[in-house]
Amino acid sequence: MRVLRIDQNSPYRQLIGVGGIGSGIFFDLEGSQTLGRNESRPGRLLDVRDYCKLHIVTHYVAKLLGARVSDSPFHILPLGRIGEDAPGRQVVREMTKAGIDTRLVRAMPDRPSLFSVCFQYPDGAGGNITTSNSAASALCPRDIDGVADLLKSGGRQVIALAVPEVTLEVRHRFLQLATCTGALRVASFVPAEIGPAQRAGMFEMLDVVSLNDEEAGELIGSSFASTAPDAFVVSCQDFLRSSYPNLRMVVSAGKSGAYGVTTKLWNHCPAPEVEVVSTAGAGDAMLGGMIAALAAGIPFLRAESSTRRSADRQIETALELGVLLGSYKCLSPHTINPSACIETLIGFGHDHGQAVSPQIEELLTTPVLA
Repeated sequence: MRVLRIDQNSPYRQLIGVGGIGSGIFFDLEGSQTLGRNESRPGRLLDVRDYCKLHIVTHYVAKLLGARVSDSPFHILPLGRIGEDAPGRQVVREMTKAGIDTRLVRAMPDRPSLFSVCFQYPDGAGGNITTSNSAASALCPRDIDGVADLLKSGGRQVIALAVPEVTLEVRHRFLQLATCTGALRVASFVPAEIGPAQRAGMFEMLDVVSLNDEEAGELIGSSFASTAPDAFVVSCQDFLRSSYPNLRMVVSAGKSGAYGVTTKLWNHCPAPEVEVVSTAGAGDAMLGGMIAALAAGIPFLRAESSTRRSADRQIETALELGVLLGSYKCLSPHTINPSACIETLIGFGHDHGQAVSPQIEELLTTPVLA
């Protein structure tokens, strides 16, 4: 089974991340009307495996790069907290099986593992209720200080990932340390966090941010319209020029694909048309695919200033590989598509008229197991 090659020429050799680690369940609600304040609604419990953001993103990075717990060319170290309970132990087993080093994931005896009850309406829309007193919420800045030496020793070959489901205070401290060590700083946020994160100066400490269209709208103070996406993306560019000139932004827009934006250019990558089983976790999958691509030395965007990309062009960039993985994830009901790897992804792309470029083909290798 081939993976993206990581060697002495690769720009990054390690990922250290903070964020939520946990699981959840899914209900398929009866009726399309929005849940009322005092309403009791029947729903069908689905055979769907739900995972939290740090687990989702790092899983895909591990699978695409062939990471192993030890003796691995690319090493993944998530920092998080779980409860001393069956869901927490199960999640750690699955992460370890995927090749993720979980030594910094510690169990707390007095708190439950992070857990979500997700619900969806017949049209696919939905939401979730997530535990606020979980072990993940107990992660504190002092815990982050414990990885300072790891960040320092890895230096510029580290990707520092900060994602939701732990406090902004924790992620802020993590990004501060990563900034001091020269790591590539990557993050995502939920809509309610955009304003507080911006006021705390977190966007000034980022190299790459991945947002959906709602989150990006919160950041730039404008609304995305599928009928006029170019105007929105130009507004994102203007915002970056005036506020964060070194930040690379990715804006996902559902079935329309995603936009990669810098101060100098922007690319649009359409999503392959698929029969969607579930979109839950697709944005995190896209981010995982992009991180793996960047780690292997694949460029973020195309160098030309063209704004549009036809659906059948070769996959050459981290943005395009990420969008392909996000679309592939939608074929699975689970927030982690268990069959995702570089081989299935290449086959999926081929089925939709999207071959990987010769440059990416040259990066594919069969790992030698110790």
